[in-house]
Amino acid sequence: MSPEVKTPSPIHSLAAVLMIVAVWFGSGLFTQLNADDEVVKAAKGWTSFRNGHQNLGIADGPLSEELELKWEYTTPDGTASTPVIADGRTYVGTLSGDIHCFELSSGELVWTYRSVDEVAENDIPPGFNAALALNSTTVFGGDDFGTFRAVDRKTGARKWTLETEAEIVGGAQVVGDNVIFGSHDGLLYCLNAETGEKVWTAEAQGPVNATPTIHDGETFTTGCDQPVLRVFDIQQGKSVSEVPIDALLIASAAAKDGILYFGTDGGSVHALPIVDGVEGWTFSIPGREQQMHSSPVVTEDVVLIGSRDKHVHCIDRKTGELKWSFATRGRVDSSPVIAGDKIYFGSADRNIYGVNLSDGKEVWKFPAKQSITGSPAIASGYLVIGTDSSNGRILCFGSPSSE
Repeated sequence: MSPEVKTPSPIHSLAAVLMIVAVWFGSGLFTQLNADDEVVKAAKGWTSFRNGHQNLGIADGPLSEELELKWEYTTPDGTASTPVIADGRTYVGTLSGDIHCFELSSGELVWTYRSVDEVAENDIPPGFNAALALNSTTVFGGDDFGTFRAVDRKTGARKWTLETEAEIVGGAQVVGDNVIFGSHDGLLYCLNAETGEKVWTAEAQGPVNATPTIHDGETFTTGCDQPVLRVFDIQQGKSVSEVPIDALLIASAAAKDGILYFGTDGGSVHALPIVDGVEGWTFSIPGREQQMHSSPVVTEDVVLIGSRDKHVHCIDRKTGELKWSFATRGRVDSSPVIAGDKIYFGSADRNIYGVNLSDGKEVWKFPAKQSITGSPAIASGYLVIGTDSSNGRILCFGSPSSE
């Protein structure tokens, strides 16, 4: 079937509302947020789910043309989240309730933080399904019992915790002195990153799955109760607007040049203008409208996203037209990452792929032999990803030893 591109109707009212909000906040906050994103990029790491406030999913540099497995680490229940990387170390949360810190180049285990010290018989520890986030001193992550945790990056010691009323499956964003995340208790939280004290909470009207997307002083979320996009200012947590969309947003959105990009549980991809005067579009392939648990990667020219139709789709960012699709043998919940001129992602078909950005041709494939839900983190010439099976593995790839 041919892909369908159409212009969505509820978009234009959002742009007008946000223009008013932009005037209200003033340029000072915007400058700080843009500066924060530049700091993330300059760090030459991968410090949040999609490597920055706008969730664009782009690494700071390319990987080697050839990749080999440098090290691996087995975990009891695997990992479904995305690792983070900074300063020569990688940090990975696991479904068995551990946060591990490894030396990136060697795989040497530096420390392990456990969600609980002891597990009662026939019980399980809180696991880390959510992606981690970093600032210069701390690792942040929520668990599937509803506790948000701050862990010292050097030692792995607990710094503070905050209890929510339900599981946390989305990652956090560090913004200045604060950290922002959502919970299945229907709240969006903003905490002081150093102390864990609440700065504000905002009612999302339903469970929050996604890592917050932050663009020009606002964050965007859906509560998975109904297909409504809710916009909050990040200074006070006040609701700015609510805009209906055609289906639920399960994964995280990406923001670029005044447009919000996301896939839905109805199998469509949206370009939703958040600045006045910008055109939007909706993309779908009739007959293949499968849920999208993957978050998009966005460049100047294209939007790429995985789907449960077993494909990764590459869409023209300006027109919403399909450029190419890459087929796998399993659903693609893993969110693609761009490094140089290639994209990397995992699939439920138990493989990790490298694909040319220009034409969608496969250039690298690793048979992990276990299902992959999580997404890659890429920095300093290394790719780190986990498998989500029993006795799953954390895998690190880099240049062949002969290079």
